[in-house]
Amino acid sequence: MKVTKKRKKVNDKVEKGKLYALIDASKLIKEVNVANFNASVDLHIRLGVDPRKPDQALRGTVSLPHGTGKEKRVLVLCSPDKEEEAKAAGADHVGLDEYVQKIQGGWTDIDVVIATPNVMAKVGRLGRILGPRGLMPSPKTGSITFDVGSAVKEVKKGKISFRVDKFGIIHTSIGRVQFTPEQIRDNATEVLQMIGKMKPSAAKGIYFKSIYLASTMSPSVAIDTRSVKGL
Repeated sequence: MKVTKKRKKVNDKVEKGKLYALIDASKLIKEVNVANFNASVDLHIRLGVDPRKPDQALRGTVSLPHGTGKEKRVLVLCSPDKEEEAKAAGADHVGLDEYVQKIQGGWTDIDVVIATPNVMAKVGRLGRILGPRGLMPSPKTGSITFDVGSAVKEVKKGKISFRVDKFGIIHTSIGRVQFTPEQIRDNATEVLQMIGKMKPSAAKGIYFKSIYLASTMSPSVAIDTRSVKGL
């Protein structure tokens, strides 16, 4: 694929083989952004874990101090007695049977699904659709709960979920390029510290094998783990 002059110019700003301090990477990622929209800023973290083993298949949540910069569309699947609570908290879609049918028909125009425990028998049928998209409710992420009001509010304020893929890598969005470098740094630090606390006792050797910061359509920047507070 032909590299445009603009892309070559930004590529040259990132030194190959260099590990950047997190705050410097947060500044650089704004400089090398080539998208003409408020692009997502993402972390790509390769861990020294074996995701085939249940105790190393990391999955969790974290609340970003500066939010995600994107309005999350939340669906709450619940019984009628919980619908008003979910709506009052700001859920975008609330119900059960009609949404189960819509999802079975291919509708997944949502970012987060929260469900109450008493409807999981119906929600469980949607696993083959929601699972691959990272939308299936889970106790590990706090998305199966009777306290739907608090769960919705946390998501709207900036709570995100993450999980390691089959290659031992976590990919997660932590903000937008219009954030300040300090906001990007703070959000990244929060995610990395949480993943650090979740290190499985069975994981041996180097835990954080590599950390990259990247924005949509732009080159990635390698992070020096020593520059991340608390790691």
